[in-house]
Amino acid sequence: MARAAPIPLFHLYGDPPDDQAFDFVHIERISSRSSAHDWTIRAHRHRNLFQILLIERGGGEMMFETTTLAFKASAAILVPPTIAHGFRFLPEVTDGWVVSFTEDVAEALGERSGAALARLKTLAADPVVPLAGETDGKWLSALCADLHEERFLAREGHRIAMHCYLALIAIEVARLAASRSRSGTVTLAAADPTVEALRRLIETHFRSERHIGFYAGKLAMTPDRLNDHVKRATGVTAGHLLRQRILTEAKRELVFTNLSIGEVAYDLAFADPSHFGRFFKKQTGMTPQSFRDAASRGRAAAGG
Repeated sequence: MARAAPIPLFHLYGDPPDDQAFDFVHIERISSRSSAHDWTIRAHRHRNLFQILLIERGGGEMMFETTTLAFKASAAILVPPTIAHGFRFLPEVTDGWVVSFTEDVAEALGERSGAALARLKTLAADPVVPLAGETDGKWLSALCADLHEERFLAREGHRIAMHCYLALIAIEVARLAASRSRSGTVTLAAADPTVEALRRLIETHFRSERHIGFYAGKLAMTPDRLNDHVKRATGVTAGHLLRQRILTEAKRELVFTNLSIGEVAYDLAFADPSHFGRFFKKQTGMTPQSFRDAASRGRAAAGG
């Protein structure tokens, strides 16, 4: 059976993936791309792009993996790499900015390599950040306008200037997101290299390799040592990270494809549909069919 590919992978929306993209910073008006697609950006992913949207006017709905979130101006929205997302903007009245940048750029924003990216990814678990104060939105709008001008005019030193404006935008959004969640300071904790290496391995092999021993061997560790290390760094085990990645893919296929439950099970390399059903219910408390039905009702209610 052909493997399902439910979520298109783009560089920028509509453009083919660019795995060689490096030191990439881009900014455009929300209206410039969404108006050409009837104000609907369908579900898709970016392999190595982080995005920050600033909603200056209007609003709409965001699809974030298999959930739908409403948003309205003024707000910032955080979209990490690999996350399935899409937008339905209120036609004609919605505008703002979309800032896109590769992970290597985000890594350079912190005092230590990977710190800023790790912090932004953590905050993006709750992606919509309302901007309660008028000054918050004006400050971010001014920064985005300056970033756009640097990119458009391409004057001497514009690359350095763009990185500086991007850093200010990311810091401001991180502060606002941290304040929203009452998480205190926005101290950037360095990303754990072992955990990041494990996440990359899981992304590559989760369909075929279900034993932690495989990943531990790739990282020159014993399974117990790997689990202990990941637990100290993240609060969960390596096995939990693997199960969550499998579960994310299962939810995507249940929501975004017409594959039968059995076909989803075999696509994800489960021995049989009943094994898949037990795994899914243990992780979510729902059967795969119940989850699919609930998601379908939710999308219908949202006009999807």
